[in-house]
Amino acid sequence: MTDIRPLRHPEKRNNPESPSPRKPAWIRVKAPTSAAYGETKRLMRDKNLHTVCEEASCPNIGECWSQKHATVMILGDICTRACAFCNVRTGKPGAVDAMEPDNLAMAASEMGLRHMVITSVDRDDLDDGGAGQFARCIERLRDTAPETTIEVLTPDFRGKEGALETVIAAGPDVFNHNLETVPRLYQSIRPGARYFNSLRLLDKAKHLDPGVFTKSGIMVGLGEERAEVLQIMDDLRSANVDFLTIGQYLQPTTRHAPIDRFVTPEEFDEYRDLGLAKGFLRVASTPLTRSSYHADRDFAALQQARKSQKLKPPVS
Repeated sequence: MTDIRPLRHPEKRNNPESPSPRKPAWIRVKAPTSAAYGETKRLMRDKNLHTVCEEASCPNIGECWSQKHATVMILGDICTRACAFCNVRTGKPGAVDAMEPDNLAMAASEMGLRHMVITSVDRDDLDDGGAGQFARCIERLRDTAPETTIEVLTPDFRGKEGALETVIAAGPDVFNHNLETVPRLYQSIRPGARYFNSLRLLDKAKHLDPGVFTKSGIMVGLGEERAEVLQIMDDLRSANVDFLTIGQYLQPTTRHAPIDRFVTPEEFDEYRDLGLAKGFLRVASTPLTRSSYHADRDFAALQQARKSQKLKPPVS
């Protein structure tokens, strides 16, 4: 890659108590107040389910829960890694909940979900990295809510043999694994992972099931440069990834990686247009975009985009 400049504020990277700058108007959201929000919260508690909406302090929780959309986080709420951007607790996880697939499926049925997103903490302590629990959740959802389409957002499983195969064999409609940031920032932002391992995971998922939609996402505002974001797009397209999400990084606490800058809505629009020009079926690129934000609408759009692509006449 060319035109890669150093971080604007490299000294902030090692500051454990760096305050977050004031949010611009385009990144502010309203506090959740609707009755539907409360109902969704009660259902998650009643079913003993964790959500990434809460654990990762998602800014869209008010909107999503008011529409009865929630991203369930399986395998507990304690992660075995400590990424500098993430607000999920790090430590020694407990035992895997055998009732979790049933509870998840019942919650989807009661909420009447058209599309459900299942993610998890990293479980490097498990022999399969948690892949088996993903598969059990998919299978129970198929039995209990057959009309619900399923999206999984998985960890990298640390390359554990057979883990990815187990998840893909269960038949999710969308396989998502986030790259999170540019390779240059992995050591400080995502030290427990490797960029090219994540890229290979996405590529292998498509090879295992050419019909599955593959998806990945990144955060911006961490100190990345425009050329690096465009290189990520090229890398993902080389792995035949269908869908890219790009959103603004928001610092959960002063102990997390600081915000380098707030990316403007116009820059997000440019990234979306460039991504579509590079061949992604869909690009969600806004300050508030997150992996599962509007996932049901995006899945419908993906299906339509693939259908339109197939209907195009061959180039003579």
